[in-house]
Amino acid sequence: MRLSRYFLPILKETPKEAEIVSHRLMLRAGMIRQQAAGIYSWLPLGLKVLDKIGRIVREEQNRAGAIEVLMPTLQSADLWRESGRYEDYGEEMLRIKDRNKRDLLYGPTNEEMITEIFRSYVHSYKDLPLNLYHIQWKFRDERRPRFGVMRGREFLMKDAYSFDTDQEKARDAYRRMFVAYLRTYRRMGLTAIPMRADSGPIGGDMSHEFIILASTGESQVFCHKDLLDLPIPGEDTDFSGDLTPIMDQWTSLYAATDEKHDEAAFAAIPADKQVSARGIEVGHIFYFGTKYSEPMNAKVAGPDGVERPVHMGSYGVGVSRLVAAIIEASHDDAGIIWPEAVAPFQVGLISMKPGDAAVDAACTSLYAALERSGIETLYDDSDTRAGAKFATMDLIGLPWQLIVGPKSLAEGNVELKRRATGEREVLPIAAALARLGATA
Repeated sequence: MRLSRYFLPILKETPKEAEIVSHRLMLRAGMIRQQAAGIYSWLPLGLKVLDKIGRIVREEQNRAGAIEVLMPTLQSADLWRESGRYEDYGEEMLRIKDRNKRDLLYGPTNEEMITEIFRSYVHSYKDLPLNLYHIQWKFRDERRPRFGVMRGREFLMKDAYSFDTDQEKARDAYRRMFVAYLRTYRRMGLTAIPMRADSGPIGGDMSHEFIILASTGESQVFCHKDLLDLPIPGEDTDFSGDLTPIMDQWTSLYAATDEKHDEAAFAAIPADKQVSARGIEVGHIFYFGTKYSEPMNAKVAGPDGVERPVHMGSYGVGVSRLVAAIIEASHDDAGIIWPEAVAPFQVGLISMKPGDAAVDAACTSLYAALERSGIETLYDDSDTRAGAKFATMDLIGLPWQLIVGPKSLAEGNVELKRRATGEREVLPIAAALARLGATA
């Protein structure tokens, strides 16, 4: 994409309403635009990151055996009355009426709707286990939305729902999601620690939040230092096998959110292994048994022909929140530093002298080679000063900057900068392309 044809509304000044780094940088980098309190439009650069995060989430959900569906944003209040949550949920739920005065709500979560879908079609144990997920916009009417998309009112979430015949099989489903989450976050360049957590209004007796450590985190968290270095299950993980050893490894060391913190257990950890820090929640998983299936009459017949309520779990990933969380974990004074897997573009190609015949020809050739090799490239062909070009590329945080100027080009060279380290190299054109994984 040529920058001269792209929509990238960079802000020179930091908006006053932005309180944390991710909010400031997302606004300055032209990723989002606030439309109302806690509600944002996603502009092209931000949307590309959002889509890449969603793709990773989908790939790992599919790998773990979950099946994608898509449910509507509006839900019937009658379903929530069946489960008993309509009045209990509180003012965060946006309740509305249609033109026929029927009660609707803008869904904050989908346990009721997915249970209604399940009970309409599944009646035998032979159709289980089943895990259905979708990636959909949600709305929670936060009393005080703040921190940009970190705590917005409208947000994009992946929520999955598992259905099993009994508690042990349901815990197997929980383990599959537990392992899938470990892989999901690491692929995004994050170290997310599963921590025992409160179930809140979702309910249930087994719950983990996945937390990344960041100084701007919304809550205090506590864990054993060794959790930061545990290996992540590989692509060859057998999700149909026994995942208990993996989950046991991750849950055998102390890790808890503030609500579940046990001072005595934490104090028993050697002092040099104690980690007390701020954390950002990027996912939450729950096992809640028959909390929804019993009141909503979601049953399946077992081998003995007797119908019993199914055991359920739900599993959320904050897709839009992850954009901000990654920035909080990966930035410097100049701007964002995107991990390659979620970067909006892999390379920023910078022309130091647009209009110069040799520079233009080299940039055109490099751009074509990169795109031909499947490497997404933002080509800065704008007629602006060099300092502004470098500042923009540092701000938007693309992993690589490929800089083409007349002096180095005269010697057959270009300059390659790695954003994460600031390291610069002057290389022959073919070598620079090879370093980026492209061919001339």
